[in-house]
Order: sequence, then structure tokens, then C-alpha cells
Amino acid sequence: MASSSLSSSLYSVLNQRHSINLQKRCSIFTVRFFSLRPCDSSPTAGARIFCCRRRAPGQSSAPAFSHRLSRSFSQSQSPSLASNSSKFSDIPGLHHFMPKATAAVTDASLSDTQLDFSSSTSVPDVLPRGRIFHETYGCQMNVNDMEIVLSIMKKAGYNEVVDVPENAEIIFINTCAIRDNAEQKVWQRLNYFWFLKRHWKSNVATGRSQSLHPPKVVVLGCMAERLKDKILDADKMVDVVCGPDAYRDLPRLLEEVDSGQKGMNTLLSLEETYADINPVRISKNSISAFVSIMRGCNNMCSFCIVPFTRGRERSRPVESIVREVGELWKEGVKEVTLLGQNVNSYNDTSCVEEVESGVNWKYSDGFSSRCKIRNMGLRFADLLDRLASEFPEMRFRYTSPHPKDFPDELLYVMRDRYNICKNIHLPAQSGSSTVLERMCRGYTRQAYLDLVKKIRTIIPDLGISSDFICGFCGETEEDHQETLSLIRAVGYDMAYMFAYSMREKTHAHRNYVDDVPDGVKQRRLTELIEAFRESTGQCFDSKVGSVQLVLVEGPNKRAPDTELIGKSDRGHRVSFTSIPIPDKVTNGAKRNPKVGDYVEVHIVKSTRASLHGDALAITKMSSFYADMHDEPLACSNRA
Repeated sequence: MASSSLSSSLYSVLNQRHSINLQKRCSIFTVRFFSLRPCDSSPTAGARIFCCRRRAPGQSSAPAFSHRLSRSFSQSQSPSLASNSSKFSDIPGLHHFMPKATAAVTDASLSDTQLDFSSSTSVPDVLPRGRIFHETYGCQMNVNDMEIVLSIMKKAGYNEVVDVPENAEIIFINTCAIRDNAEQKVWQRLNYFWFLKRHWKSNVATGRSQSLHPPKVVVLGCMAERLKDKILDADKMVDVVCGPDAYRDLPRLLEEVDSGQKGMNTLLSLEETYADINPVRISKNSISAFVSIMRGCNNMCSFCIVPFTRGRERSRPVESIVREVGELWKEGVKEVTLLGQNVNSYNDTSCVEEVESGVNWKYSDGFSSRCKIRNMGLRFADLLDRLASEFPEMRFRYTSPHPKDFPDELLYVMRDRYNICKNIHLPAQSGSSTVLERMCRGYTRQAYLDLVKKIRTIIPDLGISSDFICGFCGETEEDHQETLSLIRAVGYDMAYMFAYSMREKTHAHRNYVDDVPDGVKQRRLTELIEAFRESTGQCFDSKVGSVQLVLVEGPNKRAPDTELIGKSDRGHRVSFTSIPIPDKVTNGAKRNPKVGDYVEVHIVKSTRASLHGDALAITKMSSFYADMHDEPLACSNRA
């Protein structure tokens, strides 16, 4: 009976989250008791469980036991156990503390064992897992990835998210590897998380931390892919490293940590798009959302690390995107931004019966690419047209595109669909053809200017934003002056400008020398910003006197009690006084605008960075564009 009770207890352990690995050569077992800590999700305070493990030569008593129950254990007859079985006959087995369950017996010698759970204590079906804290750096794509991670973790039973790392058992930090400055910020945070791990007991004792056990630190994203070995070797600072294509593996990786190992999966995929995962929205009750439509990048620009951290391009099926946008519409979302590393190279071949050869792929006039398209399916213009027609009261934006993928068809769709915002992000990076060639961008300065002219011809009153890098390898003062002149010629509504920072593994790292001094880079960056401010103010000023359709996002932080703020179609920030105005949607009854309303605003003032106006009426987007008249073109005389 004692031996049977012991086997039953051990078999009960087998059917829990951990199993036992007992080798044939194991002849001496140490049997001990230990109390379940709170993090073990014990159903009964103070419950003590009975376990068996093999002690390696010279090994001290350790708290862990794991993995698989060997067939040899049931067949072996250990003298030690037989002689001591009477000592354990009165000890309750693990089954006394477990809910009623049905076990599938796989071992022949245990198949006749009858497990009786009739007297067990009832516990919840799903025991709580660790609490999560998450932090994201870098692009909006990383924010969307974090929403995917939270969805995966929620499905695995990790339901609770906390606002501070001191209260979490699992800390996710989603990283960016585009620039060195972003990586340095991540290392600083990792040092603090390491402090929370290393000094956990004292932190809890002093009230600084309320986590139930030392937190597991998980590094996600591009930095995880680029510096995986360095991160794991950093003095036990990190427990799990997971690349952008391996998020489905996170629950397993965390279980490996429970077994005393470090978890790592940074394999890139040619297929993973997470199309079947419904992201857990980080911003609750928001009227805007981001939807990822493709992943990876094939452009191989010489300065960029993205193809090495995010892999090759692959696109989500159109139907999965339409389905996700439909769910967002039901939740009250009024504006969706479509995301991708090279969003306008979208190419869905999943639903096309006869896939065309990629030789028919059309680029912008004067642009080229080193990457060859094998098959051509539904392109970005097809996706935009489908979304705009199915959701006529929802606005659509997209980022980040590449200038090479603006064929005429895409421009005409943007012109004809009023709910596709008249704003294009057109990264230039440099105004020098010489530098653009070293950057492997696939176009010249003149080709870029010609594209700007064509875009503004097809889509009048369009806002353009851009990216610029100053101080790239070999950039001369003449090259820099050409970039300044490009900024003035185009007249951007907004721009991201950075001093170049060399990234390992890139084409530039292998072939060029980062030979522009830091001081020169910073001086050139300052000059870029000044040139941008000179031209962008004119675009804002030109909107004074016009009527803009503004999607209300919330109170204006500068006057939260009296003013609301939102974005116009071109992406300009517009504030206005919150007063009762006619609601055209409900036959003209007056009310104060609220978050999510479309409001007609007459612009009366420009600060050259934002606009201010008088609210006229609450309306529907379709009604506004049906009634609107042509307005003076802004910045259309440029380029």
C-alpha cells in the first residue's frame, strides 16, 4: 500500500505542469517536503507537496525537479524505497490537494493504478500566471507587435497587466535597433530591471517592489535579434530573448526559465504575419488604431538594419486585414493607420488563383530596386480601395512607405477615395544623388523631385512628410547643401531628421567608413531642422481661412477644460474651443463635440506648427466631402 501510494503521488505530479526525470541508474532518492510559495499558484495556503528527485554527485539539495518520468522507474525495485516505504504510508499524497481530474496513463506498469480525487479540494480551472509589465521603444510597428505579444500571453493564461515594473513577475521590453541612441536607452532600463531581480528580497521588504518572485526579464524586437548573444551574456540581466518572428514561442520560453534555463528564439520567418492573432489594444477606448499589413523589408538600404532584424517581406491576406478593421469599427475606432516596414510594397498572393509574374510589377517612374518580385498578387492600391469602400466613415493613413512604390494606380486611388488621408510620407534620406547611390536607395535627386511633382499634380493640396539622415558615410558639405535645398524645394509638412549612426551587419558597416565627425553631424542636423522650419510654416499658414474636417482626439493639454484637439486630413494638429454647435448627423440639434466626432473647423490662426479655429458643426465624413468646394492649393507651386 505504501509503495502504491507513493507511485500514485508521483503520477499525480506527472500530470501537473512539471514532470520527473528519473534515470535507470538512479538507486537513491531523496524524499522531502516543501511549501508552495504564492508564485506557485497554490490553491491552499501552506499546502505541502511530496516530491522525489535524484541528487547528482556533490550536488546540494536543490528546489527544482523536472522533465520526463522514465519507464525504468516503474520497473525498478529500489531497495531504499522498499525498506523505507512504511515511513511514508501515513503521509498524504499530492492527490489530496488536487482537483478531481482524469489522467491518461501511458506507462504499462501504471495503467492499473486507480487515482481517487473524490476527496480533493476544489480550485479554479485556470490558475493565475505572472503579472506583466511592458515597455516599448522605437517605431509604431513595435507598439503593434507588443499588442500581438499581449494577445499571445493572454491566451496562455497571463491575463494581468500592471503599470509599473516593480509589481510584475514578467517584464517585457520591446526594443529598437535603428539608432545607437535607442539601444543605449534600452541598456539603461535593463540595468534597472536587473536591480529589481538581484535585490528582489530587499525591495519587497522595503516596499519598493510587490512582485511575488524575482521578475523574469524578456527582451523583444529588433535589438533582441541583433544583439541576442550579448544580451543573454550580460550578467544574468535577461532571462528570455525573442525576435520579432518568434512571439508565438514566448509561453514555452518562459517555461524554460522555470526549469533553470535561459530562453532564446530569434529565428526569422518567411511566412509569419500573425494574421490570425487579434491584438490586445494597449490604448483602450481610442478612436484611432494601427493595423499591421506586412512585415519585413527587401530594400537593403546600406544604412538600415531592418532587413536583418525583421527579415524578408511578407504580406497578410487582404481578408484578414478587412476582418480586423471591421472589428475595430465595431469598437468605435474612426481612424486606422496601416503599418509595414515598406507598407506600399504590399503584395498578397494568397487569394489570387493565377499569380502574375513579378516582371509586371510597376515602380514609381525613375525608381528601381535590387530585389526582384517573383509573383504579383493584390497590391497596396487594391487593399486601400477595398478598405476605403467597405468603411466609408473611417479614415485611413499608412506608414512607412518607400518612394519607389508609388505607381499611378495608387495615386489615383488616393485621389478618388475621400477617406484615404491626403498625406504621404515620402522618405528622401538625402538630397544628394551621390549619397543616395551609396545608400542604395534606387533613385536620384531628380527622380525624387519628379515624383513629388507628379503626386501634387494628381492629388492637389496634399501634405508630404519625410525622413532625413545627415552625416552619412562620405557626405561632403556640397552633399549637405543639396539636402538643404531639397527641403526648401519640396516644403514638407513634417520631417524626421537624424544624425547617422553606424549599425553592425549593414552594407555600410561592411563597405564604408563612418568618417563624418560627430560635431559636424550635429551642426548639419541643426541646419536641417532650421531649413525645415522655414518651409513648413508656410504650409501651415496657407490653411488660415480654410475649413478643415477634424477628427476629435481629446482635450487640448494647454486648455483641457475649454478646448478640444484633433487632426485634419493632412495630419495637422487643430485645436478649437468646445462650445455647443449644430449636429448635422442628428438634424441640427446643438451639443458639445466629443472624442470621435468629425467637426468642421474654420481655421483662424497658425502657429507654424499647429492650427487653431472655430468649430462650425458636427458632421459625417461622407457628407463633408460631398458638400465641400475647391480650396486654394497649399505648397503646390513647389518642386
